Amino acid sequence: MSYLEKMFSLAGKVAIVTGGGRGIGQVVARGFASAGAEVVILSRSGADETVSLIEKDGGRAYHITTDVTNEESVDAALAEILKRSGSIDVVFNNAGICKHQSTFEATLADFREVIDVNLTGEYIVARAAGKIMVERGIKGSIINMASMSGGIVNIPQWQCSYNASKAAVIHMTRSLAVEWAEHGIRVNSISPGYIGTPMSADTPQELRDAWMPLIPMHRMGKPEELIPPMLYLACDAAGYTSGSDVIVDGAYTCL
Repeated sequence: MSYLEKMFSLAGKVAIVTGGGRGIGQVVARGFASAGAEVVILSRSGADETVSLIEKDGGRAYHITTDVTNEESVDAALAEILKRSGSIDVVFNNAGICKHQSTFEATLADFREVIDVNLTGEYIVARAAGKIMVERGIKGSIINMASMSGGIVNIPQWQCSYNASKAAVIHMTRSLAVEWAEHGIRVNSISPGYIGTPMSADTPQELRDAWMPLIPMHRMGKPEELIPPMLYLACDAAGYTSGSDVIVDGAYTCL
């Protein structure tokens, strides 16, 4: 193994990916596994396909049914991971939802649901994993899923609850990075722009047509293009990187 391969390797590490049953989570989970990590998918809806794909690639993975908004569910899942795998080294806090609704259309329950999953869920998982890392002296990496929407307002669709949740995730990430720096735990976030996943097939064409002129690269990103920055944030090569928000948006936020 070359120097660079060792630097960017996740061999011997255990990586958690929440919401890894499909989309970006699935792609990143496969990327982590290809880098040598044992990957554990936490999701409510199952992840048989992701686990199967990783195993076909020659990697190791398993799934635990988990509700990230429920502290007891998360604690039980992490306890099982420690029992089965012996460590928690990397966490990709990916589980999230988005509701395209105007503020007057959305109910308070709608707003609270988005905040509960996107912000509180990430807090619960990060807090539980961080506590284990501190107790065991693990110099781990926690990567929170943010979004370019945490810094801009998307148009023409309205998604106030999502934008607010992602802005909060970015600042929560900075706060945890400073708080846990003395323990050697790195906390960063990643902010994708519009990424083309199988789920994007449900996006109305009129929205796609409206987005393209706003993206300087005039295309949606590929989920595989998130693997390199994710791998960097997860591995030891990023030993001095913490509290950062890595934007991968085709230069959308530059305008």
